[in-house]
Amino acid sequence: MTKKKKRALKHKKNELTKGIFTVLESNRDQSFNYKQIAAKLDIKDTEGRNLLIKKLGQLKDKKRIEEVERGKYKALPSQNYHEGVVDMTGRNNAYVITDDLDSDVFVPFNLLNKALHGDVVEVYVFPRRRSGKKMEGEITKVIERKKTTFVGIVQLQKSFAFVKPTDFKMYTDIFVPKNKIGGAEDGDKVIVEIEDWPKDTDSPNGKIVQVLGKPGEHDTEIHAILAEYGLPYTFPEEVEHYANKLDTSITKEEISKRRDMRDVPTFTIDPKDAKDFDDALSFRILEDGNYEIGIHIADVSHYIDLNSVLEEEAYKRATSVYLVDRVVPMLPEVLSNNACSLRPNEEKLTFSAVFKMSKDAKVLDKWFGRTVTYSDRRFAYEEAQVMIENQNNIVPADISLTGETYEVEQHISDAIITLDNMAKLMRSRRLSAGAISFDKVEVKFELNDESEPIGVYFKTTKDANKLIEEFMLLANRKVAEYIGKQKKTFVYRVHDEPDEEKLMTLQGVISKFGYSIDMKTKKAVTSSLNSLLEKVQGTKEQNLVDTLTIRTMSKAVYTTDNIGHYGLAFDYYTHFTSPIRRYPDVMVHRLLQHYLDGGASVNAETYEEKCKHSSSMEYLATSAERDSIKYMQIKFMEGRYDEEFIGVISGVTEWGIYVELIDNKCEGMIRTRDIKDDYYVFDEKQYALVGERTKNMYQLGDEVFVKLKNTDLVKRHLDFELTGKKINS
Repeated sequence: MTKKKKRALKHKKNELTKGIFTVLESNRDQSFNYKQIAAKLDIKDTEGRNLLIKKLGQLKDKKRIEEVERGKYKALPSQNYHEGVVDMTGRNNAYVITDDLDSDVFVPFNLLNKALHGDVVEVYVFPRRRSGKKMEGEITKVIERKKTTFVGIVQLQKSFAFVKPTDFKMYTDIFVPKNKIGGAEDGDKVIVEIEDWPKDTDSPNGKIVQVLGKPGEHDTEIHAILAEYGLPYTFPEEVEHYANKLDTSITKEEISKRRDMRDVPTFTIDPKDAKDFDDALSFRILEDGNYEIGIHIADVSHYIDLNSVLEEEAYKRATSVYLVDRVVPMLPEVLSNNACSLRPNEEKLTFSAVFKMSKDAKVLDKWFGRTVTYSDRRFAYEEAQVMIENQNNIVPADISLTGETYEVEQHISDAIITLDNMAKLMRSRRLSAGAISFDKVEVKFELNDESEPIGVYFKTTKDANKLIEEFMLLANRKVAEYIGKQKKTFVYRVHDEPDEEKLMTLQGVISKFGYSIDMKTKKAVTSSLNSLLEKVQGTKEQNLVDTLTIRTMSKAVYTTDNIGHYGLAFDYYTHFTSPIRRYPDVMVHRLLQHYLDGGASVNAETYEEKCKHSSSMEYLATSAERDSIKYMQIKFMEGRYDEEFIGVISGVTEWGIYVELIDNKCEGMIRTRDIKDDYYVFDEKQYALVGERTKNMYQLGDEVFVKLKNTDLVKRHLDFELTGKKINS
């Protein structure tokens, strides 16, 4: 055989080997015989088939492939394949985040192979040619789609339509044939569902499942926010029907099964616009001079049958969603605002944690169980705060102050003062034990009758809020401790220690303002974080520092694996106090009653799955709430092009700087290309844009003058432009 023929044969064998691996590795869950492989490689001649059979035998002998049964071959498991989750970047490339590897795997756009943001995928990691180079790979399989419905704008053609998604992480339009457009018109905002994605097409095929309305209209945009996260805004008809048919009366028979606490003075303190009162406090002085304090929680689980459509819906939602202009409840109104809500002057079925406590706020004894209670009085936080600040008995003029009524009012007024003092002692002990004190400013809007924002104000936590917070924390902690020490399966709310790298990042930012964190020990970190949060209160940089400090923290989640709660400095913690709006609290009530009745430990895997679902839904609800605030901020800023604002640089990226306005906390972007006095480059180490010629620097935390350049309600985006020299602080 000539050299030329030998080279040709070698090339043919190499190509055959490559073809075999292409077939086996593209379908790694399947096994193939030589006929199936030959068909995929288009080998039809006898010589080619014989060569294929021989090559399969050689690869098997070299242990490069495996023969799973006689004549059937499969690719060997490879260490280069990993399972992970897709995280799209703003430039349509992606990273795959996997637990198997120390760093994320970069995947360029052309190797995404139809994977979308959030999908669970299999990724092949290319061997690295030199150390230090980032890992790169190709997505070989979409294992599970995160979602198949998207919000977008219809672009109508004669016989078809494209829907352009509003989510910037969704990189492709969705093709909709004429018969699946429904009643959508050109320019409508819609929900579109992907039905399939043929191999040879750039765009997936879909159908329009709901028309939300015209972009920019208030209800359209609010419903779009919910739809983007897969959150509902109405209840299915069968759920409403089931809930409305429930018997919510309180019978003598039911009362006889419970501890009757209707004669103990009881009250609620809630936001003035609240309708779902899921917690109340009772207070009485015992003969020995100690206090009996009851924390009474709506007994939601009493009304929800485990096998009902109501249970399914509550689990599916897992949480109420609090948008700027509305609440999307976890439970239908007949329960959330009526039967379960601890409204004044009504008997209610409750689940209670009752504590015997000393005057210095130490727990001497505890009792958990089902009760029936009667709320004598409802306070807004503002009313309770006035009482605390003035130490007076504040009683509304429309209440008749005679006989027993006066005594109850007097008792409750005294109770609030006493409970406030106890709450302050408990809070002080928590902070001394290492709890982190977050009093982050909340942005709130004054809305007119059309839900238009006419003003912005900042909600701060005062003593009345902290009073309720401390006693809810007490109930949550003691319930968790009671079950946790029995070593039985339970639902915990856990919070891991802060990430060291993020703490270093925070250190770099706050040093610009003259602050620092002591990172020598866990206790030193906690102490210096509390000191930092206290020092920044009332300063221009407070919101920035508060936000960045929160970002250093791990995310609190629900789990059956108790690791404690770092932020609260508790070894045991759960959520027991808000079952009207949180499904985990419903689970906690059921488990607590089960164990009080002497039940055995339940299956941990079942509850862990429910915990993961609840944590996931909480994240989606929080994201929707944040987006609704962003939407209102943009609406509030519309038309204010002539005003100049002072802002703090709250974020720096290669494409621009984010600026948060000091007056109203609205955040917008100044694009790098719009800063005209120099060519600016992103310096990651200094969190800054730096001018190449002037060395002028725009750094995280700097103050700048800006004007409004553009508002976009549909994309929920503000653009600013610099109007002057930055202020040296």
